[in-house]
Amino acid sequence: MQQLVTYCYRVLADALGHFGQDEGYAVASHVALSTLMALFPFLIFVTSLFGFMGFGSMAVDASSLIFDAWPEQVARPVAQEINAVLTQPRGDLLTFGVIVTLWFSSNGVEAMRVALNRAYRLREVRPWYLCRLQSLATVLLGSLALVVFTVLIVFGPLIWEGLVRWFSVLDQFGYHANILRYGVTSALLVLALLGAHMFLPAGQRRFLDVLPGVVLTLLLWLAGGAIFGAYLARFANYVSIYAGLAGVMTALVFMYLCAAAFILGGELNAALLRLRRIETRRENRAGS
Repeated sequence: MQQLVTYCYRVLADALGHFGQDEGYAVASHVALSTLMALFPFLIFVTSLFGFMGFGSMAVDASSLIFDAWPEQVARPVAQEINAVLTQPRGDLLTFGVIVTLWFSSNGVEAMRVALNRAYRLREVRPWYLCRLQSLATVLLGSLALVVFTVLIVFGPLIWEGLVRWFSVLDQFGYHANILRYGVTSALLVLALLGAHMFLPAGQRRFLDVLPGVVLTLLLWLAGGAIFGAYLARFANYVSIYAGLAGVMTALVFMYLCAAAFILGGELNAALLRLRRIETRRENRAGS
């Protein structure tokens, strides 16, 4: 037990120490601002994609799916502004306008790449255009995944009825829309985090190499979202400081906390990898 506590202490101390050395607080600001700026273009592109596929009325449902993971006090003002943008008629898919929205959406992915390369202490050796193409492909895959999952949720009752017809035993369980909704949101978050840690930074990592950091980030997001939501509900009054910009500033602070948790996940993985290499070298010396 004492060895486990000592091991956990060494790993956490290493991760937190390198978070400071890697300018984690400043990088978290960059990730938060880039992600917030990329959010509107990303959802505009998703709206165009919905319209192209004949599901134009579901665009607002897709944005609601994203904000399900946010505290209500943070999500409400931003969601209202985004819904106002998304309800405008758009027919510009495959035009210059959507290419621009794709490019700006990929800036958020590039910011996460920079953060993870710093956390893993890696130097990017891939050409910039390959990295940008990967970021654009990530936005496209994320958009398609959001479309698929939103359609699943909207048509959930019909899908459930079809399954019940084929498998009558399912009828006793009933259809629970909220379980499906939060299950889809959780699945999107986990897949996005795993993909970010495994493919965005330089080099290669295994699934088990990135899993601890993903788990830590999810736990910090859950705890941070609950604490920040309670703080906003009881103590904070951003309106008195930022007036009409209060909603945006609240979202920016929340995304800064999320970005810091995301970077800490990378630092934890990097600390575990460093400690593993040290122990491997020590065993090799002992064996020789």
